[in-house]
Amino acid sequence: MKPITEEISLEGHIIDSYILPRVWDRIMDSGGEFDLLEIRVGKTKQETSFARMKIFADTPAQMDALMEALTELGAVVTSPHDAQTEAAPRDGALPDDFYSTTNLPTQIRLAGQWLDVANTEMDLAIVVDREKNSAAMIPMTEVKQGDAVLVGHDGVRVQPMARSRDKEIFSFMNADVSSERPKRLMISQIAGEMRETKRRGGKILFVAGPAIVHSGAAPALAKLIRDGYVNVLFGGNAIAVHDCEAAIFGTSLGVALTTGQPVEGGHRHHMRAINRIRRAGSLRDAVEQGILKSGIMYEAVQANIEMVLAGSVRDDGPLPDVVTDMMEVQKKMRAAVRGVELALMVSTMLHSIATGNMLPAWVKTVAVDINPAVVTKLADRGTFQAVGLVTDAELFLRELVEELELS
Repeated sequence: MKPITEEISLEGHIIDSYILPRVWDRIMDSGGEFDLLEIRVGKTKQETSFARMKIFADTPAQMDALMEALTELGAVVTSPHDAQTEAAPRDGALPDDFYSTTNLPTQIRLAGQWLDVANTEMDLAIVVDREKNSAAMIPMTEVKQGDAVLVGHDGVRVQPMARSRDKEIFSFMNADVSSERPKRLMISQIAGEMRETKRRGGKILFVAGPAIVHSGAAPALAKLIRDGYVNVLFGGNAIAVHDCEAAIFGTSLGVALTTGQPVEGGHRHHMRAINRIRRAGSLRDAVEQGILKSGIMYEAVQANIEMVLAGSVRDDGPLPDVVTDMMEVQKKMRAAVRGVELALMVSTMLHSIATGNMLPAWVKTVAVDINPAVVTKLADRGTFQAVGLVTDAELFLRELVEELELS
């Protein structure tokens, strides 16, 4: 049987970022073969490299799977074909051969011209508007019947992230999560990145878990918000409830934050806190009525930052500000992460993974948790500029605030 062939090219820092050997590995691991037709090696840090090769596969299905994998690494099919589309068969459904996106910068070819695809995010579809000469990554649930959905791999190119040549904490492929890394140095570098992001007007996202309150770190996060180092806040019902409990009753899960001792009847405090906020109407109403006078939620309301609190089936209450429709939560989170340059995710696995899936690969990300397995999951979600710290939330936030106060 005559083999199926395709010709691809790669251009950029494909050697020092290990893209070229990864392409060869993918081809060989899939059972395919390749002939290297041309290669030019950049001789300086600024000069790019170029490679052109022919790919061989036994079947069309094998070639399609291989091309899908290689385009994620930046390979471009050298055929002159434009990107192909098919009409969505119904609302919320896609053609069988739809192109599934990565979180890397992506372009498609229309009428012989390369066009940037908007709203970079992994695991979405690309919908093309030929009248407006535009394309955007769209969640499957938002696709409408008849939308022109990108199919196949012709006319698609992905720009892989180049390895950073600077010796800094967010350098390419730096997702080492060992608990023995020098935390003070890392926290100092994270503080420096936060200062620089704030200075240039960039958005900083904080994804917060309830352990921040339980560990006594809520005042530190509240200070970060008050000092302008948090522009977007994501969390769940739990962190908001226990922060309100701490602000109103001085406890978290019924334990006094000043002494660490259980308070008689304290197990009901979180329910009483929920009730007070619900009676007030909302977190903002509680602040304006003087019910909330301190804490994370208080500072978030005072600073008027973007905040998305996502509900779950296990929530008590929940608070009026918690969004319980998960599709609506996704919409709100996607809108809020636009333009985010730095994301800090502390002590919340599920909210952080959801957020990480929405972030483009170039967003610098910090994942912090006391459990190494959680940090590994958060740091390995496809971002190319991630750093993981295995440490206590209170220690991390306290030292982060100290570093920022030194500036």
